[in-house]
Amino acid sequence: MVLSDSTLRERIALGDIFIDPLADNAIQPSSIDCRLGDHFLVLDEHAMQTIKLDEPITYREITADTLTIPPRSFVLANTLEYIKCPTDLTFAIEGRSSIGRTGLFIHNAGWGDPGFEGTLTLELFNANSLPITLHAGRRICQLVFYKLDKPASESYGASRMSKYKGQRGATGSMIFQDIEIKQ
Repeated sequence: MVLSDSTLRERIALGDIFIDPLADNAIQPSSIDCRLGDHFLVLDEHAMQTIKLDEPITYREITADTLTIPPRSFVLANTLEYIKCPTDLTFAIEGRSSIGRTGLFIHNAGWGDPGFEGTLTLELFNANSLPITLHAGRRICQLVFYKLDKPASESYGASRMSKYKGQRGATGSMIFQDIEIKQ
């Protein structure tokens, strides 16, 4: 079941869903808009010859109010909002359709687990032949919350695989910490 604007407001008022800062116009009929932060990561092509899933990836860090993404380029960005999801809900992260229509693909592995907290790291890809300029503070994605049939028995923070709990700013891949790599 997708939560409506009324239920989202109720759960936020109760403190069950925590989003800070929450913009006045953030709550939509069945989602909550989030804004672009000012922290970005770009793969450091000069520090690596190839991306290996069992080794840390090297990124260049950028902090800026404006970022121009070149054509067919990939950037990690963060949301301005810090989010805490209760254990009886989960959420999908979707790019806003108005942003998608510019040719900017926004992804975040698409899902926020029960118990997740932190800023979201968004994976941005400019599919256009022209650069796209982004500004911190602009609405860029939306969260769609779903009610679970019962609270999760093991929330995101309690899991051994909770690599991103409490993250702030754009956070690079930690796939090298996957349990099957460690074995």
